[in-house]
Amino acid sequence: MVNCPNCDALLDLDEEELDEGDALTCDECGADISVTGLDPLELETTEDEEEDDDEEDEEDPDYDDEEDDDEEDEKEDEEDWH
Repeated sequence: MVNCPNCDALLDLDEEELDEGDALTCDECGADISVTGLDPLELETTEDEEEDDDEEDEEDPDYDDEEDDDEEDEKEDEEDWH
């Protein structure tokens, strides 16, 4: 038996049937979990990684989500001018 890395609930898994990279879902909290190691069995929530990346971008004062759009608009303007 192994615990969910998100909510600590017991997960009823057949550890011999798992492969590294397998995707699982916790029945208790619904977290998406991936198998990151087999000996010993290691699990990681995949949702947290994606949310952390998004939060880091939002917290970064230099991050500008519209910056990419501005660059594309400038390129289009240059092409129209020529």
